[in-house]
Amino acid sequence: MPFPLAHCIHQVLAPDGKLVGAAPDLPADQLFAMYRWMVYGRLYSDRMVALQRQGRIGTFGPLNGQEAASVGLAWPLQPADWLVGSYRELLSYMVKGVSPLALAETYRGYVGDGYALDAHCLPYQIVLATQVLHAVGIAMGMQYDGKPDVVVGVCGDGATSEGDFNEALNFAGVFKAPIVFVVQNNGWAISVPRRQQTAAEYIAHRGPAFGMPGYVVDGNDVLAVYQVVQDAVARARAGDGPTLIEALTYRLGAHTTADDPKKYRLDDELGEWTARDPLPRFRTYLMNQNLLDPTADERLHEAIAAELQSLVETLEAQPPQDAADLFDLVYAERTPQLNRQRADLLAELGRE
Repeated sequence: MPFPLAHCIHQVLAPDGKLVGAAPDLPADQLFAMYRWMVYGRLYSDRMVALQRQGRIGTFGPLNGQEAASVGLAWPLQPADWLVGSYRELLSYMVKGVSPLALAETYRGYVGDGYALDAHCLPYQIVLATQVLHAVGIAMGMQYDGKPDVVVGVCGDGATSEGDFNEALNFAGVFKAPIVFVVQNNGWAISVPRRQQTAAEYIAHRGPAFGMPGYVVDGNDVLAVYQVVQDAVARARAGDGPTLIEALTYRLGAHTTADDPKKYRLDDELGEWTARDPLPRFRTYLMNQNLLDPTADERLHEAIAAELQSLVETLEAQPPQDAADLFDLVYAERTPQLNRQRADLLAELGRE
């Protein structure tokens, strides 16, 4: 078998922040930047949930607990590489260069015409697994054009039960597309546990069946995630084809603000994973390396909180988007059906 099954979980940092593997060779400023983004993601998520509870934005999917995987999977990418994810990858998109304000706008009903494209991201997908097919299409297009670029396509464990996910892996394996598939396995597909998603020991074990290696990584260890994705990105860039990576993490909050996880999840399980929280783990490591101290950490949190307050003020100062704009963002030119629908809406609004 050219691609053996994953036989271990790759890890660099233990839950207590101590090194248990070889750390990647990253300078201090990058390590601090990783931590800053992780803190930003936690505070951003908390603020968005608070806004939703106050009726100031729509339904939001918290990312608490998945900050390490989100940052680590995006960190190896170069500007010309593409990142294609779902609504749980907001932090990954920010790391890739998408404006946090633009992402927040979508939860206020604003629809842009390319808020993510400049950063080489597709608008995040809500429908499970469809983005994985899109990611393969982009990778194959770059391959046809002879470009040395790579795509990282990301989904959750629930999406791996969709046909689109397996079709995407099949196409990528057959055509050796320059893509890295990352599954953020956070334990639950809304209320369906991972054990009901597949009988395989790991989702990554599907990789060899589609002609690609599969690796399992501790998704709460930002250095381990970075290391595994970096190796897979280098492999794809060298023309050696796709890789499937499963990042074992956990959703500490609800699936979305429309969900109550207490109805299906035990407190003991939540407590177990809270002890593996990626933020204290990486914070402890940085402090042990004399790259961070409590005072600097407090200042960092205060600075990010101020940034988010400014973001919210800017967001809420914007006038409502014209509903008629929606019809101009579906196709390059409006179809007759869209023109009729637009006219009906304008009539309903008294704007004929």
